[in-house]
Amino acid sequence: MDCKICNSPTTSFEDLKFQTLYHHCTNCQYIFLDPSYILEHDDEKSQYDFHNNSLQDAGYVQFLENFLHFFWEDVRKTSKNALDFGSGPGPVLDTLIKRRGVPCDIYDKFYQQEQIFVGKSYDLITSTEVFEHLSEPKETLLLLTKHLHVGSHLALMSLFHNNNEADFLQWWYRRDPTHIGFFTPKTVEVLALTCGMRLLKHDNKRIALLTLA
Repeated sequence: MDCKICNSPTTSFEDLKFQTLYHHCTNCQYIFLDPSYILEHDDEKSQYDFHNNSLQDAGYVQFLENFLHFFWEDVRKTSKNALDFGSGPGPVLDTLIKRRGVPCDIYDKFYQQEQIFVGKSYDLITSTEVFEHLSEPKETLLLLTKHLHVGSHLALMSLFHNNNEADFLQWWYRRDPTHIGFFTPKTVEVLALTCGMRLLKHDNKRIALLTLA
């Protein structure tokens, strides 16, 4: 199977414990679950319904504050409006962005389904813990670029793997059945380039800041 991001050949490896199959791109390092094992829509949502993220959870709020802190100085002067794409059932990030003086729209395919972004463009789009759930990440990023203008920023969060298949099979992050695609900084860089964007910086752990070229 070819890579969903860069169309390069992939190698395949099995998870014998959970009886699933993954594909690993030899070029951009993207690892993705074979489509035959992806959950149906209702089963996917039932997993998200267990999440309990809110402004009352100090640890979760600090987690998102750390995310914003990583790139805020890069976007502060140019961000007049924002979109949190994949906001979840209890939007928190948009509140933290608004506290910084930036109006913020929200969208989530399960919990905030109105596509408020249609017909709009944004200076900043955030997407935290979303891209690992996507079966077609390139299509989603291309969609988001249509709502940015040249020089706008896109901040992503998704825990990076270390590009080792043996380590991957022992990795807790991929055991969430809704996590179906996994990135490294190189993956994000290649994904950005295929969508007309540029990777500005990353923290080598989970955060990447892109700009529309």
